[in-house]
Amino acid sequence: MMQIKFLDLAAQYGTIKPEIDEAIAGVIAESAFIGGKPVASFEKSFASYQQAEHCVGVANGTDALEIVLKGLELPAGSEVIVPANTFIATSEAVTSAGLKVVFCDCDPFTYTLSVADAERKITPATRAIVAVHLYGQPCDMDALMHLARQRGLTVVEDCAQAHGAQFKGQRVGTFGAAGTFSFYPGKNLGAYGDGGAIVTGDPELAKRCRMIANHGRIAKYDHEFEGRNSRLDGLQAAILETKLRHLEQWTEARRSLAARYSERLSGSGLVVPAVRDGLRHVFHLYVIQVEERERVQAVLKQEGIDCGVHYPVMLPLLGAYRHLGHTAADFPVAAGLMPRILSLPLYPELGEERQDRVIETLRRAVS
Repeated sequence: MMQIKFLDLAAQYGTIKPEIDEAIAGVIAESAFIGGKPVASFEKSFASYQQAEHCVGVANGTDALEIVLKGLELPAGSEVIVPANTFIATSEAVTSAGLKVVFCDCDPFTYTLSVADAERKITPATRAIVAVHLYGQPCDMDALMHLARQRGLTVVEDCAQAHGAQFKGQRVGTFGAAGTFSFYPGKNLGAYGDGGAIVTGDPELAKRCRMIANHGRIAKYDHEFEGRNSRLDGLQAAILETKLRHLEQWTEARRSLAARYSERLSGSGLVVPAVRDGLRHVFHLYVIQVEERERVQAVLKQEGIDCGVHYPVMLPLLGAYRHLGHTAADFPVAAGLMPRILSLPLYPELGEERQDRVIETLRRAVS
């Protein structure tokens, strides 16, 4: 039986092995492990790709969010609205920055933040909203930015799953005060370890974020305040710059495979991802809705097909937030998705033959 992995990073490496090996060897030869040319070069390249003025490399995507929230210098205890359906890093960063998490429901079609519910959650203490471009699909940035301007709020974009995604031709991460990215190995642009970045059009915010990430300094031993140690290392920067040259090709392969999934699963009784007009969904994940998910997932596993669930429990119901006293009824859309969402294998190297076996097995399992 041919095993179909959920993600195959070894296959990706095989397609660009000489380039990656050369990039790694170059860093080792120069001993450019912390900072230096590889990091500066990648920051410049990634800023250009994201159509942003400034890029600050950091240790991981969670740090990127927390550093931005600290760099914004919001009053201690300010409320920050976060979607219920996302990874805990988004809310974790809010709390770690000394701010208060307020959850809102998600959109029933795109699963991203519900702007209408976010508006209902605004109080006099609200200072910011974190827009998560979930699974690679942009939030409704027109509606969100209109709301933010109307209510005097700051928008931070969590782009951890959305490298290269666009809303009406504009890259995500360039609408709000800043955009944050993760380069965890499984991301569309992934390192061979951890890594993250902040992009912004605000030079002062970029400077503060860079200082926070580097012990509160710009020059060596000139510490203006206490910061932290959160740096993108030279090896990861060189790997990421090499991969960045292939990202558009990989993204179009993902989008093509996603369209093929949607076309061939039509009429199966499954709910395939909805993509709003004018958006460029980069399909970090291809997430369907299915009845009897555990049974269907067991059939797929028996046939050697790996799948995932992103995310099985919405944030407000996790033990970490039990003290907030939420129930599923507080977030009806997110609650309805929890038992139904299933992520299918999707990566550029998947190929049509393996994808066809996923489709055929899935159709058989739900018929």
